[in-house]
Amino acid sequence: MATLTTKAREPWNKGKLVGQKAPLRLGDIWAIRVRLEIANKDRDLALFNLAIDSKLRACDLTKLRVRDIAHGKHVSTRAIVMQQKTQQPVQFEITAQTRASVEAWIRVARRRSDDFLFPSRARRSAHISTRQYARIVKAWVTTVGLDPTRYGTHTLRRTKASLIYRRTKNLRAVQLLLGHTKLESTVRYLGIEVDDALEMAEQTEV
Repeated sequence: MATLTTKAREPWNKGKLVGQKAPLRLGDIWAIRVRLEIANKDRDLALFNLAIDSKLRACDLTKLRVRDIAHGKHVSTRAIVMQQKTQQPVQFEITAQTRASVEAWIRVARRRSDDFLFPSRARRSAHISTRQYARIVKAWVTTVGLDPTRYGTHTLRRTKASLIYRRTKNLRAVQLLLGHTKLESTVRYLGIEVDDALEMAEQTEV
């Protein structure tokens, strides 16, 4: 009697670096900004700055419309959007530098209030997809000599939140900024339990 043999399925993560994507350091942020400015990449500069400030997930960032963050030709200092994942609103700040880059992009691209802020060049989609956004992020980090396997779209979401936490240690504030419904989610997302424990151990002499 013939026996059936099944081919072992290869794990999806074989040979891949998985886990949390690292946030950018301040030096990395400025290095990417400078390169985008020199290359006159108005869209990418606006997208990069807004991703850092908003701390939005890729699915929410890519679907932003002009009216979500601007009144007329002027970008607001604060905005609020409904999150796709949680169906809960989240508010974020838009710094002067980001407002300037986004206003420049709106002007150059002739975006109107109801338009998607970052339109897709592909006909099948009205706005850039999360996959396109991921490729853009990979290009950004590669240009400044970073390992693209260690960074992704969540890098941009995590960057400012991590900096705020490191400066203030205010976990509740970071939870609100990320739009997390549970504090435990913020702890896991930032990966702060192990880091903080090690930091305390380093500062404790016996």
